[in-house]
Amino acid sequence: MSDAMSGIRRQLMWNRLISVVEELAQTLIRTAFSTSTREAGDLSAGVFAPDGRMIAQAITGTPGHINSMAASVQHFIRDYPVEGMQPGDVFVTNDPWKASGHLNDFTVVTPAHLDGRVVALFAATVHVADIGGLGVGTEARDVYQEGIYVPIQPLAQRGVINETLMRMIRCNVREPVQVEGDLHSLMVSNQGGVDRLLGMMREFGQTDLMELAEYIFVTSREGMIRAIQALPRGTFHNRMTIDGFDSPVDLVVAATIEDERILIDFDGTSGLSQAGINVPKCYTDAYTSFGVRCVVGPRIPNNAGSLGVVQVVAPEGCIVNAPHPAPVAARHMIGQMLPDAVLGALYQAVPDLVPAEGASCLWNIRVAGGPGTPGLTASQRLNSRRFGITTFNAGGMGARPVSDGLSATSFPAGVRNVPLEIVETMTPLVFWRKEFRENSGGAGKWRGGDGQIIELAHAEDEPFTLNATFERVDNAARGRAGGENGKPGVVRLASGKILKAKGRQAVPAGDRLIVEMPGGGGYGEPEQRGAGMKARDKAYGRG
Repeated sequence: MSDAMSGIRRQLMWNRLISVVEELAQTLIRTAFSTSTREAGDLSAGVFAPDGRMIAQAITGTPGHINSMAASVQHFIRDYPVEGMQPGDVFVTNDPWKASGHLNDFTVVTPAHLDGRVVALFAATVHVADIGGLGVGTEARDVYQEGIYVPIQPLAQRGVINETLMRMIRCNVREPVQVEGDLHSLMVSNQGGVDRLLGMMREFGQTDLMELAEYIFVTSREGMIRAIQALPRGTFHNRMTIDGFDSPVDLVVAATIEDERILIDFDGTSGLSQAGINVPKCYTDAYTSFGVRCVVGPRIPNNAGSLGVVQVVAPEGCIVNAPHPAPVAARHMIGQMLPDAVLGALYQAVPDLVPAEGASCLWNIRVAGGPGTPGLTASQRLNSRRFGITTFNAGGMGARPVSDGLSATSFPAGVRNVPLEIVETMTPLVFWRKEFRENSGGAGKWRGGDGQIIELAHAEDEPFTLNATFERVDNAARGRAGGENGKPGVVRLASGKILKAKGRQAVPAGDRLIVEMPGGGGYGEPEQRGAGMKARDKAYGRG
């Protein structure tokens, strides 16, 4: 076969691999029980070589999941070597230090057997509705308080479900139907990936995937090295202060660009918090490498080859390298700020590619109510409808060097906003307002994206609780190149009380919760904004 024909054949097989894992992700969305997966797309899916290296990932998903999952399969095959895996075996864990950073994320790994031999592994991760304990929030003081902890173990063996594990999970979570349903969704989606891959290999006459995998790894790595070699050499520094829990957190970054790698060092970053905002190293690696990849080789496929040239170090015991058993349930609050911190350092090397800071951390509204809610009357306790739900929402993105920032858009997480109609159907909540928070983005040659305002209440005027996990309330997103800062976020009641940005708090009966999300920073001096853009701003009511 000619070299040209070999290249075409490899490209066809690569395209098929992408379609296989993307179909896996879409199957997860169609079959999942929880709104976080079904509506927001908070998931990841990928195919791996038998040695645990990620070959390809689905387009759908979040960097925190996919980039941490890229390393997690190594832990699975260390505990359960591929030589001992049988058809119908499925493995699972929610270990924060071996999966994606907190207990609410389950990762499931399924081997693909061809002619009695493991030729690939499929892995997928979803965020489940509940994991027991105190759940996602800042109240826990160690991981044991945060929920049920499942070490790497079989979820199924030779096609037989591990019912003992399933019963343990059902008995320890508040939403057993949703959680068990999501685990079944993970299993069936992975199996769909296995079936599609084996069909592809038979169609192309392949008995092994390693030749294609090695080609993908080598070419991706070489592409990243070429991208790195186009950058200036040196070490570039940035410090970003964010709200933290009981005191501000300093994220300190040194980005060193060498000939064939980029090293990101978090030495000098704040130490551990008593609250659950600490970040396991796997999640730090995930969002740090994503931040780098946003400006260095963004079109190069994400796999073991391209990820390997970005190396991350952080002192153990700092807030971005939290050891077991630190509380980590709300690790996204720090983790999703890491791309901004990294980009701030890289801005000094490639200023024309780096946006201003944005809201970055998701502004998910976690609310719950029902018979145990403080403030209910005796009659209400008998009849109150129990509910607990998370609505995925986002503030504004930072302005880009050549265009305005996107409003109410999730970056870097990439998840979708959950439609309010879905939440109103599933809970006794009513949403009175969801609109752009006008002029919350920072002014500049290019404006920062606006946040949004959401106002909600209990349809029966009962009290309910907010479990707040919000950032950018005390420290706004900073503008870049002379652009102005975005507006910080605000959490309050319609009656006028200002709520804390973190922790469980009451929304009294008859009152409304109002969440005003932060805007992104502007880029460039405001005086440089073009006349046409200013006219459009005026037409849209933006001052």
